[in-house]
Amino acid sequence: MTPRTETLISVDELRAALDSDRDVVLLDVRFESSDPGSREGYREGHLPGAHFVDLTTDLQEKSPQRGARRPLPAAERLQGSLARWGVDQESLVVVYSEGIPAGAGRAWFVLKWAGVPEVRVLDGGLDAWVAAEGELTRDVPEDGHGTFEPTPGRLNVIDADRAQQIAASGVLLDARSSQFYTGAATRGEERSGHIPGAVNTPIATAFDGGYLKSERELVALFAGLGLSNGTPKAVYCGGGVAAGLTAMALSTIDIPIDVYIGSWSDWESQPERPTALGPTPAAHTVKA
Repeated sequence: MTPRTETLISVDELRAALDSDRDVVLLDVRFESSDPGSREGYREGHLPGAHFVDLTTDLQEKSPQRGARRPLPAAERLQGSLARWGVDQESLVVVYSEGIPAGAGRAWFVLKWAGVPEVRVLDGGLDAWVAAEGELTRDVPEDGHGTFEPTPGRLNVIDADRAQQIAASGVLLDARSSQFYTGAATRGEERSGHIPGAVNTPIATAFDGGYLKSERELVALFAGLGLSNGTPKAVYCGGGVAAGLTAMALSTIDIPIDVYIGSWSDWESQPERPTALGPTPAAHTVKA
């Protein structure tokens, strides 16, 4: 297998796996920032056998009043979810979303971080399945009895201090759209802008609809950023969703990257941390 096929699965490949004797676990992780965890789309129709995943309860701990918006889930919480979904050591776990797969990317990152051996994102997501005349159902599968025990720490997660170091001596990517990076918009945070030294690389540019761009296009997109194997590199976003999706996308071109899981929500909550406004990494650096 290639790095890309270890991370993504096509509709045809998924159908073949479902028709085989593989233990396939399907997870519906549709996610809208305006209504995270909504079950409405799932109720209207989902892939047969797919379990609904609530990003806010299954893939994170309850966030504090200040600080990281989406902390990683504790092992006990995640183990309960994995058991309910029926995940075993040999399971092929396939996650999907609609449009740009933000929720599926978060699920991929959390499950790989927790040591689940085989996790793949359905390329094109629900739209690709429907376009290929795949069946949808409103039937909800029964809870499973999965036995997989998570071992967190399999992917590298960093804190604010390390993010600041990488911004100064390596490559720190900011996966948010430009209006958040420049400081023109916020999601309710008290401070706007970006971490000084961070390079804006919106993850949406890596996708055509819900499909990840080709290996050639991804290499071109990230070319010139200095993401070589010997360079410290990390990514952050607003709350830890787009950063996980970026890590997933980069894994398909064999570029591992650390994730600052607290991201901007954690950074801006610390008054001693400097922020930068404007379209370039060090533009108009300001203090709290």
